[in-house]
Amino acid sequence: MVMKQAFFVTGTDTEVGKTHVTCALLHATRRQGRTTVGMKPIAAGVGDDGHNEDVTRLLAAGSITPPRDWINPFLYDPFIAPHIAARMAGRPIEMPVIQQAFERLQALADVVWVEGVGGFRVPLDEGRDTADLARMLALPVVLVVGMRLGCINHALLTAEAIARRELTLAGWVANRIDPAMNCFEANLDTLRARLNAPLLGVVPYGDSSEQAASMLGLSVLPGFAVAPSTV
Repeated sequence: MVMKQAFFVTGTDTEVGKTHVTCALLHATRRQGRTTVGMKPIAAGVGDDGHNEDVTRLLAAGSITPPRDWINPFLYDPFIAPHIAARMAGRPIEMPVIQQAFERLQALADVVWVEGVGGFRVPLDEGRDTADLARMLALPVVLVVGMRLGCINHALLTAEAIARRELTLAGWVANRIDPAMNCFEANLDTLRARLNAPLLGVVPYGDSSEQAASMLGLSVLPGFAVAPSTV
């Protein structure tokens, strides 16, 4: 029997490709012969179909199809900061509801990839933020670094915030969101030297999540099992 595993995916900022990378991680996990599912506990922004695009992408990339409200317990219509959206909707974000949904998903799949919302310190209400969500779930963290000017500072500050909460930075992904970034390799080398975690891979600009999956090496994640489940 393969051990159940889960990881919390955060980013250096909003719009750095967390969902894109999480979908790639889902595809990469499936290629390792393991059942997997993505979770986005909190999402803001609903399309004409009444769904959140990120949640739809996570559902499509996983190997199982649980109820949508397990994948995404808290969905708000406007594409704004979640604590503001929750206040406007009169529906506060409840951590126990997220915990229960996570446990249901973990019972179904070998590996759960939990995607945060925005960056690591995005407020969820008057007193809590996404860092508190990661602490509640007690998961090792994978950091998506959006490779653009300023990313080194953002990455190092995020890594510091993760460490201060006694969470493990299990690995990081360099996502090339700016194909014209100056001195890309030099920036990548600096991050390699300063982030105390393995680089899982560099995701090229414009690749689909399926293509990006081939660029990710999950075996460098501490304790990641690659054998198929016998459950």
